[in-house]
This record gives sequence, C-alpha cells and structure tokens, in this order.
Amino acid sequence: MQPSILIVEDEAPLVELLKYNIEALGYDVDVAMRGDDAETRLQERTFDLILLDWMLPGLSGIELCRRIRSRAQTSSTPIIMLTARGEEAERVRGLTTGADDYVVKPFSIPELAARIKALLRRSSPELITNALTVGDIELDRETHRVRRQEREIHLGPTEFRLLEFLMRTPGRVFSREQLLNGVWGHDVYVDDRTVDVHIGRLRKAINKGRARDPIRTVRGAGYAFDDRFQENPTRQSA
Repeated sequence: MQPSILIVEDEAPLVELLKYNIEALGYDVDVAMRGDDAETRLQERTFDLILLDWMLPGLSGIELCRRIRSRAQTSSTPIIMLTARGEEAERVRGLTTGADDYVVKPFSIPELAARIKALLRRSSPELITNALTVGDIELDRETHRVRRQEREIHLGPTEFRLLEFLMRTPGRVFSREQLLNGVWGHDVYVDDRTVDVHIGRLRKAINKGRARDPIRTVRGAGYAFDDRFQENPTRQSA
C-alpha cells in the first residue's frame, strides 16, 4: 500500500502540479482546497503526511495545524507547511504550532520530495521498507507475499491491502469507515459490511490450524491487529 499524503492548498494550478508529481513518486494523494474541508477529511481517514498551506479559506493553516496536533488520531502525523511567507518569525510560528518542516514558495519538486521522504523515514520507517513483520507474520510489499512462520499465505488483492493497512500500526483500533477509506479509497462507495466480509476471509487465510488470531474485534469500534495474538481464533467473529 502506498504512503498516503493529504495536500491542503487553495491554489488550483499548484494543487495540480503537486498532485501530479507526488503521485508520480508512488504516493497515494488526496486533496482539500479549504481548511474546514481538510479537517473533515482527516476525521474520515488517516494520512501518513500532510502538506499544509498557510493561507486557506474556511480555516487557516495555522489553526488547522493546531487542531491536528490536539487530536489523538493525528497528533503524530508529519506536517510540512507550504507558504509564501519567508520571514523568520513566521517560520518559527509555524514550527511552534506543530509543523515538522517548512517550505517557502516557490520551491522545487525534488527538494519537496526529499523532505517528504525524510519525514516519512523518521516518523514511519515501515512505509519506506518493503517488508513488514508483526509477531510471526511477514508481509513483503514488493513481491506481494505473506508468510506466517514457514507457511506461505495466499491472499486476494483486497485482503493483502487490508492486512498491510492493519500491520502498519499494530494495536490501533480502526473503525469500519476508516478501513473503507484507507483500503478501498475515499471515493469508493461500498457498504460497511464489506469490511466484515474481508476481515472474515483474512482471518480464515492467516489462522489455519491452531494459529492464534492477530485480528482483534472491538465491539462498537472496529478492528485492530495485535502482536499479542489471541487464543481460540474460532471464537472471533467478523
């Protein structure tokens, strides 16, 4: 699964330029052109990094940055602020509010790409490497292969993306809506029960035999992937 980036910028030509070039680097890109729209988008799904403009309609970039940092779900999400303001005092204000980096317009795409990769490497090194390992389950992004101990697990494309999404943040509980947005995509309209069906298929594939179940069902909340695997997987229901 590609690292996801939210671009919050109200200049349409710049949005188009950023989206085209960042997608070409292999990232999954979503766009919001107003601060309040971006806040709504962040409540609907998770992102691995945010490119945030300083001046925005609806809600300023500084205020949005403050709100992002105040929410537990987004408090550690890397933020790069984009602004035409180059004065030292403004840079300090942006960083003090919670931004991790600061890029002054105009900037070069290669420089921005390098900053994005550096932040992701520090905040989420699992997004840069091809291999994920949680407990006794290994997932290889490049070869699309999954192994549990010595057994190779055969998954469909959706189950593979679902497993990868869950393994990236072990222990975190995701609602069905968050899983739909993160795995199927924000603009794909499918029923919440679709998540339950694919969770059931994923469990069946990875829990053959007497293997412990790494997928935890949290009633009324959603699902989590735990490295402290549970006993009696047959009692777990999607």
